Amino acid sequence: MTSRTLSVPEISCGHCKSAIEAAVSQIDGVERVEVQIDESTVQLDYDGTDDTLTTIVTAIEDVGYEVPDQA
Repeated sequence: MTSRTLSVPEISCGHCKSAIEAAVSQIDGVERVEVQIDESTVQLDYDGTDDTLTTIVTAIEDVGYEVPDQA
């Protein structure tokens, strides 16, 4: 398992938290997803593959939030 924190500056409320957590939690390979509203971050535990990370970022963007370059 790999732990990672993504910065998502547009996170500002409970709706943001719910939308992102619902979308990301359904992805195969994701063990844990937790949105921190005050920090505008998404904390993840996932299988560590680049494909899974790409799928996570795409899911966050698909629900309307920009994920700046995480490299």
